[in-house]
Amino acid sequence: MPANKLQDNTNHVVSIVEIERAINYWRQQYPSSRDTMTLCPQAASLAELYARMILFQMTETSWAEFSRQAKKSFQQAQKSFEAMHNKAA
Repeated sequence: MPANKLQDNTNHVVSIVEIERAINYWRQQYPSSRDTMTLCPQAASLAELYARMILFQMTETSWAEFSRQAKKSFQQAQKSFEAMHNKAA
């Protein structure tokens, strides 16, 4: 589903794989230094949701479970993936 469609669809389901891919996108954009293990705010907002999913052994979650920052971070990563896919096609 295109990232801009997620904004209006609170019933949309997002897989843990999609969230992990978005976290990794942000980690590539803003890598941690060798002496700290601090995530950038975008990755950190998604990591909170990701950790809850692991804790409760969930493989997917509803868009409604995302915080405002996590929604924004996920949408931005999705837009980047879509742009890369469209460029490659």
